[in-house]
Amino acid sequence: MSGRQLQYTEVGVVRAMRGCIVFVQGFRNCINGQLIKFGYGTIGMIVGFNEQEAQVLIIKETDKIKTGDKAIASIEPFEVPVGDKFVGRILSPLAEPLDGLGPVEWDKKMTIFPESPPILVRQPLKKTLETGIKVLDAMIPIGMGQRELIMGDKSTGKTTFVTDTVLNQKNTGVICIYCAIGKPRSALAKIVQLFKEHDCFKYSLIVSAGASAPPGQQYLAPYVACSIGEYFLHQGKNVFIGFDDFTKHAWCYREISLLLGRPPGRDSYPGDIFYLHSKMIERACYLDEKRGGGSITFFPIVEILEGDLTAFVPSNLVSMTDGQIYLSTQLFGEGQKPALDLGLSVSRVGSKVQWPAIKSLSGPLRLEYLQYRELLRISKLKATGHSDETLEKLKRGAILTEILRQDKDKPVPQEVQVVIFYAFNKKMMNELTIPEVRIFQEGLFAYAGQNKPELLGLIREKRKLDLEIEKGIIELVGSYVKDIVAQRAKLKADKFDDYVDSDEEAQPAAAAKK
Repeated sequence: MSGRQLQYTEVGVVRAMRGCIVFVQGFRNCINGQLIKFGYGTIGMIVGFNEQEAQVLIIKETDKIKTGDKAIASIEPFEVPVGDKFVGRILSPLAEPLDGLGPVEWDKKMTIFPESPPILVRQPLKKTLETGIKVLDAMIPIGMGQRELIMGDKSTGKTTFVTDTVLNQKNTGVICIYCAIGKPRSALAKIVQLFKEHDCFKYSLIVSAGASAPPGQQYLAPYVACSIGEYFLHQGKNVFIGFDDFTKHAWCYREISLLLGRPPGRDSYPGDIFYLHSKMIERACYLDEKRGGGSITFFPIVEILEGDLTAFVPSNLVSMTDGQIYLSTQLFGEGQKPALDLGLSVSRVGSKVQWPAIKSLSGPLRLEYLQYRELLRISKLKATGHSDETLEKLKRGAILTEILRQDKDKPVPQEVQVVIFYAFNKKMMNELTIPEVRIFQEGLFAYAGQNKPELLGLIREKRKLDLEIEKGIIELVGSYVKDIVAQRAKLKADKFDDYVDSDEEAQPAAAAKK
């Protein structure tokens, strides 16, 4: 192997530097993505060339590069180490540890710019990725191998969709990769702490190129995350990757392109940024059984400005993904969390990946919710009273809105979702107040475990409704609702008794005062 490297080794000379770009003369052979080595461990990658010189992006700089320095090129692509021991670690885009736990053992090296799997080795999406987010699992189902874009203004809960999905993959066998691009150290620390609290590092890893990392590493971070995921994909495993976020990746590539002297286009982005992202997004797939039947699912995040969906990078990503999740600042301000706008969010995979039970229960929910939002808007403009029918629709819509609310870091298993949506469809929660609907959801899992522990397991096993499951749900929900109503009546009685007792104590004191 060493002889082969010597055979193809070439030496060039640094002509000039421009930021993170180095211009090297003297190479007779060049390929995009080729590894270039400088002195003292400094490495770079060819990102462009012409007849006179090669343009090298610096990935790791351990010593300052000067004009006239030597650059050594061997005809080999840029590769990254991968391996089973990567799970549970926090890594840089060069697979170097960032968690202080010592060196990372790797099994092999993989190129970071491979060809995407062709259509003939893929199969249609048919398995659901259980996110644990009720509004997603019910109305915007995600299939394993899908690419679902998450978009919204700053601080609207975009990262929560990724982290909740990771939390929900415990004991499912799905390998999760969180790719942080340009994130501040404080934001990454919160993610690390969350993963530690929920014991996620047993099946997860983090690839991070922080805000202080060189542009070259921020540019490579999502490609490296894909390559690590593809290592597990070829073992027949299911992989989930969340990219946080592609906006900063686009900024980084724009900076690199301007330093390379490439002509800017719309919003100063280079014209090939569409190709850059689409080539990466296309690596998500669901392989056929002959190749192990593994899958990679992508959740790329993109930040938009003041709800502008027509910006260059977001509109590009919408066109190359299998659907988008749009988070509304208005809904977030109203307290609807997750602030998902069902009118602008869609999953193009459709309901074919859903559990039959969820599919049968959630079919009319989107339309009913959108009709409720419109009715609520109109009712606020109407000064006079409303009919009984309108009041009933408003009450039912308010219950549905409360059902779709969900605290972050608390994913809900799909078998529990089946019980909740069944109770809603059968109007079994109509006698509950809105605060009691929240109590109903929060305590349902524990109540079912105490009173009908076999029901949830049966739902997960069959994944569809039958007479036995429906009977069990009716009995469970009926008794639980009665308990909540009884607690309400007892609370009212206790408050009344306290009021009477305080009134009786006040009477002698009032008489003495007179």
